[in-house]
Amino acid sequence: MNRPTNTPSVLTRTAPPWRALLALAALVLAAHTLVLQSNPKRFGPELEPGERPPAKAFVTRRIEALPPEPALSPAVPAPAVSIPAKPVAKAAPKPAKKPVFKKKEAVAQQPPAQAAIELIAPETPPTAEADAAPLAGEPAAPASDSPAADLTAGAPPAPPPAPAASAAAAPPAGPSQTPVTAMALPGSARLSYAMTGSAKGLNYHANAELEWNNAGSSYDARMTVGALFLGSRSLSSRGQIGDQGLAPQRFSDKARNEVAAHFEPEKNQISFSANTPSVPWIRGAQDRVSVFLQLGGMLKGDPAGFPVGSSIAVYTVGPRDADTWTFRVEAEETLTLPLGALSTIKLSRQPRREFDQKVEIWYAPSLGYLPVRSKITQHNGDFVDQQLSALSQS
Repeated sequence: MNRPTNTPSVLTRTAPPWRALLALAALVLAAHTLVLQSNPKRFGPELEPGERPPAKAFVTRRIEALPPEPALSPAVPAPAVSIPAKPVAKAAPKPAKKPVFKKKEAVAQQPPAQAAIELIAPETPPTAEADAAPLAGEPAAPASDSPAADLTAGAPPAPPPAPAASAAAAPPAGPSQTPVTAMALPGSARLSYAMTGSAKGLNYHANAELEWNNAGSSYDARMTVGALFLGSRSLSSRGQIGDQGLAPQRFSDKARNEVAAHFEPEKNQISFSANTPSVPWIRGAQDRVSVFLQLGGMLKGDPAGFPVGSSIAVYTVGPRDADTWTFRVEAEETLTLPLGALSTIKLSRQPRREFDQKVEIWYAPSLGYLPVRSKITQHNGDFVDQQLSALSQS
């Protein structure tokens, strides 16, 4: 009878713990909810307020500091300066390398084409152009006017005398001409020359030839210079012969292109095909080929009229300009040439201005005062020296 009463008492004892747990869970949830709703910012990763403001301020400062960096380079922080500097440095080399590469290619391509020009017509300022010697060649860069001198280069140049330095500042002299007292031109001949020279440190050998045709009332003269790998160049002069000697009508200088000077006495001028200004014509004016034959004719016609120390002035025309060449008569010299030993009379033209050429010419009385040697020395020491190696007269 007692067992049935004990069973319900056990069940009533176990019920309270489950209810208590449920109640406790509900209480905890309610507490959490209340806390989260009342102050949620105090929980989670955003509880460190100091970190966010500095991060925002740091990002903002960089954005604002980038624009003024170029203007305020000293105040700009190192990282900001280095960033723009790198792209600039990378971009600069690209254009810089291209021009340098092109220049190297140009230098490599030019020598074959320019070798003949530079050696046959060494570069000299326009003022020196008028100072070139016809027989040996005129080497002015813009107005190179003679072949043999064109193959000039660097024999040690004789330093110009002190008075020449003061004269260098003086303007070029106007047309001047020594009167011809007597004239005796040599007969037709062909002269061959062995040529040596130096140009920009390069020594070379070449051959030159002067064809002189004296037809009595007219003449034709041609000076040709040629060298292996250097090309060739020719200067020619033609005109009339009178009691005053040679009267040129046309002078030409031909390498790859031809330029010419035209003597127009009826207009009292000398004009140029190179479109340079005309110059006055005066009686007795010569060109850079005829001048050497004219000088020989003057010496042969009146040997006693030109003693040692005397001067001969000749108004000399190139393919682009003209100038007065004044030669001094030097003492007699005996030369040993490829043709043999010869007694000669030397004429020399000393530089008057900074870029003038020194011109020396030797005439052999035994050969009718034909030019047997000529040497032209540039202001920088480049030179050309041609010496008679063969002669045929008609």
